[in-house]
Amino acid sequence: MAVISAPLARSNGRELSRAGATAVLVYRNYLVYRRGWIFFVTGFLEPVFYLLSIGIGVGKLIPSFDIGGQVVPYADFVAPGMLAASAMNGAVFDTTFNVFFRLKYQKLYDQILATPRTPADVARGEISWALLRGGIYSAAFLLVMTALGMVHSWWAVLALPAALLIGFAFAGICMALTTWMTSWQDFEYITLGTLPLFLFSATFFPPSAFPTWLRWVVECTPLYRGVVLCRELTTGHVGWASLISVIYLAVLGLIGTRIVSRRLASLLLT
Repeated sequence: MAVISAPLARSNGRELSRAGATAVLVYRNYLVYRRGWIFFVTGFLEPVFYLLSIGIGVGKLIPSFDIGGQVVPYADFVAPGMLAASAMNGAVFDTTFNVFFRLKYQKLYDQILATPRTPADVARGEISWALLRGGIYSAAFLLVMTALGMVHSWWAVLALPAALLIGFAFAGICMALTTWMTSWQDFEYITLGTLPLFLFSATFFPPSAFPTWLRWVVECTPLYRGVVLCRELTTGHVGWASLISVIYLAVLGLIGTRIVSRRLASLLLT
């Protein structure tokens, strides 16, 4: 009887849809964070502190700022940048440190791939969880912006999907990079990449302050595209040019997801 039931159970596992297989890993991560919610919350607080200290505090010294011909308080200029950074932080934290631990030490993915699941299921599950985390941070931050009167257009309702798109782009690329890391010291490269992005992606001042060549570099970075998109939505300056940021971030996320699937298959199945 036992000999007959074992292959049947494995066959039923393969019947899970892509969404079902993705949801299994998302649910697993939810169960882990249910007891560590304080670590989850801390990722939201950092951009809020930046908004209060620099946006509102330093903003007292800069009475107004120009966005596409519309004059707004400096804090309203900074807030969309912090919204995009919040989405980036949520995605980066989960797809770098946590993925590395599960991959190298916890051997979680070896266990998952011993079942009928595939590397693509693992990639989608982890990236979906990172999106969920970044989406929660962004939704909470958007509520803070609304409460402080920093939202100027109904287009802002699309700021949350835009934040998810930012999270998708960073989750895919960062998880892909994590598969090449060999030790905890390698995470210095993550900080080396995310800190300049955070400071110079038009979060606190426009790229027009840079020399022309550096401005072109900044405008090609993913966080800059995310900041511009969020700023356009919260101020109502939406146009066809906004699609450039949408397409850029979506393509980046898809490329990252594809690389992660191939890397996990190469690392764990060969």
